[in-house]
Amino acid sequence: MTDSDNLSDAPSVPAGSPVPSGSPVPSPETAPSPGALSPVDAVPAKGVVIGLDIGGTKTRGVRFENGEPVADEIVGSSNVQNVSREEAAAHVAELFAKIGRGPVAHVYAGAGGIDTNEDAAALAALIKPHVPGARITVVHDSRLLLAAGGASSGVAVIAGTGSAAWGRNDLGEEARAGGWGYLLGDEGSGYWLGREAVRHSLRRMNQALEPDELTRALLESCSIDDPNQLIALFHSPSTGRRFWAQQARLVVEAADTGHRISQELIDQAGKDLADMAAQVLRQLRLDGPVILGSGLGMNVVRLQDSFRNHLAAAGVTDVRVLDKEPVFGVLRLVGEQS
Repeated sequence: MTDSDNLSDAPSVPAGSPVPSGSPVPSPETAPSPGALSPVDAVPAKGVVIGLDIGGTKTRGVRFENGEPVADEIVGSSNVQNVSREEAAAHVAELFAKIGRGPVAHVYAGAGGIDTNEDAAALAALIKPHVPGARITVVHDSRLLLAAGGASSGVAVIAGTGSAAWGRNDLGEEARAGGWGYLLGDEGSGYWLGREAVRHSLRRMNQALEPDELTRALLESCSIDDPNQLIALFHSPSTGRRFWAQQARLVVEAADTGHRISQELIDQAGKDLADMAAQVLRQLRLDGPVILGSGLGMNVVRLQDSFRNHLAAAGVTDVRVLDKEPVFGVLRLVGEQS
């Protein structure tokens, strides 16, 4: 799952609360090249802080020394809901080997699917061997997004491999919407767009229509020559959530060349994401800001326009697109804990 409001029966711990290392803890992506370090407008943190942003397709890690980013690396996903525990552990080890080990004061990790104490504890257990003695905090990745947008209250909307909305008001109340995982939701996400491209192609096949621009691009990307082969490929263990999320780019490209169905799909994605944001705003009695981030959200202008337009129709005008990666919100969050 990407997000959920359900908690385990374990004793409640406020989401995002810091915990000592090893203790129980609370409940198609494009990124700047590693090494292209972003400015950090946050409270300087003393010592070494490692920020992790763990998505469905990649793990990004930034090493901060006395508030300055000095290393920035990307490896494969370390989210055990998207890859095996062994693969996740290997990616965590690879990342820490790249960004440096040594004494670390604090590791602050944001990841999709952090819905229970058990989810967070599982991720903390993968991190702990690489940072002995460090304080480890594990939160849902939408919290990083809001902080990177420079806001302490408001709503963060993730539009990447998956989708979710999370918000917090000045009273510290929190709310979420969507983010139920690709089997139950993830509307407006890269996976959703990729799946809808497949469904569109299969509908045309059933209607005895020739492959159109989107279908031809999809067949080429999948290295097949008949839409009927999409059925087996979609259910094949050789493909998965990440593979189909990567096909979202085909919908974006077709929309930009005037393909009507692709344009409608992106508009629907923007509407679904806006609906999630509006729901959280209502629950928290907020007017904004709403901050859109992650791979699709930060890079697809057509999606951004749809998102803004649908929120404007609901009376929400303070809408921002994140201009730096969510992991750069870590220092703000560490500062809030100090």
